[in-house]
Amino acid sequence: MEETRLNKIGRLLQKELGDLFLKQTKGMPGTLVSVSAVRVSPDLSVAKVYLSIFPSERGAELMESIVHNNKTIRYDLGQRVRTQLRKIPELSFFLDDSLDYVEHIDHLLKGN
Repeated sequence: MEETRLNKIGRLLQKELGDLFLKQTKGMPGTLVSVSAVRVSPDLSVAKVYLSIFPSERGAELMESIVHNNKTIRYDLGQRVRTQLRKIPELSFFLDDSLDYVEHIDHLLKGN
């Protein structure tokens, strides 16, 4: 039962953070930040947020900006989900490079 609750909270955070990043990146044409996964700790104190950034060349630059603005992002998230969650978890952001890995494997397979 606990696992189901954590998954629901993770999906809620993923949806709301995705909307936040979509609005933030509207001013940057050709840039897309999507939330690929959110893992919430059992005590709901920490949420690991995995971000997929396109184009991947801007990944490090955008991740630095996102980590720098962590408190603002958490506040904005809190405003959106305050009726559903009592406590907003601390956010830890990670770059999800699985798409780059798949692209690299695909390139290797086509090369041989």
